[in-house]
Amino acid sequence: MEAKAGIPDASHLYEVEYRAQHAARPGFRIQELRLSKTQKVPWHYHNNVQDTFYVLEGQLRIFLQDPKEEVRLTSGQTFTARAKRPHLVTNGGEQSVSFLVLQGVGEYDYVPLVKPG
Repeated sequence: MEAKAGIPDASHLYEVEYRAQHAARPGFRIQELRLSKTQKVPWHYHNNVQDTFYVLEGQLRIFLQDPKEEVRLTSGQTFTARAKRPHLVTNGGEQSVSFLVLQGVGEYDYVPLVKPG
């Protein structure tokens, strides 16, 4: 996959119920997000960092490409999406889902996938 220029802060691109940054240092950060049952983090990838998801409460669904995969997580479960692997994150249940995203090691960026057509 050809590297595309990413956005250093994508928080304005999608709406969430709650967002907090718990740690940030060069090359690594931890964010907490809460999604309602209708919210999602749109298709995107990161050039340099992997996303490790840790579910605090609720059910999380992660859709991935290269290869195509769907992952469902509940409280206490984790999953890591490697750098350059496109993914979409959504709520997998009827109640809000709260989760941590550990991002690193490397410079963070957010590269949205352009919808075909």
